[in-house]
Amino acid sequence: MMNPWRLRLLSQLDTLGTVRAVAQAVNLSPSSVSQQLAVLESETRTQLLERTGRRVRLTSAGLILARRARSILDQMDAVEAELRGFGEEPAGLVRLGAFQSAIHTMAVPAVTRLARTYPHLEVELLELEPHASMPALRVGDADVIITTTDFGEQQLGPDVDLVPLATDPVVLVVPLGHPAAGRGPVDLAAYADEPWAFDMPQSYMANLALRLCRQSRFEPRVVCRFSNYMLALQHVEAGLSITLLPGLAVDPRYRVVTRELATPVTRTITAAVRRGSPPRAAVRVVLDALRHHPELPLPGET
Repeated sequence: MMNPWRLRLLSQLDTLGTVRAVAQAVNLSPSSVSQQLAVLESETRTQLLERTGRRVRLTSAGLILARRARSILDQMDAVEAELRGFGEEPAGLVRLGAFQSAIHTMAVPAVTRLARTYPHLEVELLELEPHASMPALRVGDADVIITTTDFGEQQLGPDVDLVPLATDPVVLVVPLGHPAAGRGPVDLAAYADEPWAFDMPQSYMANLALRLCRQSRFEPRVVCRFSNYMLALQHVEAGLSITLLPGLAVDPRYRVVTRELATPVTRTITAAVRRGSPPRAAVRVVLDALRHHPELPLPGET
């Protein structure tokens, strides 16, 4: 008999890449993880790992088992949830990962509605940017994520189901009183000499903003970088920079002006869950709550 917990460790090794990373994820020592994986090899009577220098990697058999294990574990979780909640309302813990601008605009309103309707449902919110949320979903650290399929490095696959939620325009953000604070779409080339606020290097928005500036044939003069959109809005509000942000990220409490781009750019916002057996009731109601967001246009709407 294969132990489900050891199968989960093997699946996490496939996703995270190293025994040390798996150990950190499950709060064990690397030696304890290695011992458990060795027991799994004994249980299966198959070599699952091979050593390359100071690291280990999965054998072909290990890869097959790790990837089959995900669906096995999901089915076990679903059966346990069905037995616990048979004939009852959705209950238990759902871990919801979302990127920064979706937390206060989409996740928190959904969780607030759910708390009123399902008192035995607990939703744990996790701030996860698109590059981190998909791995978290795959290893089971999140049950539902809000992400964007426009993230260039996003690895989608047959093990993930996507649920469209909304579209979000990218806008130019300037301080009140700025010459650009008028109406109508703007051409970024007109702001080539402005000081710019950017996200951190290699983040989704930093790469997108740099690409849009270069498409307008200029190299932006970046005067600050923030991983927090609120800090970027404060900097713009103070008249120290301008920036490009997703519309969801622009908090109305800040005294700034947004302008549409002459060449519109939008991102598609989706929820994602692991594919397998039908999601348990608690996950389904979280997805339903996220989809019920009348303030945001669905993909394809204007």
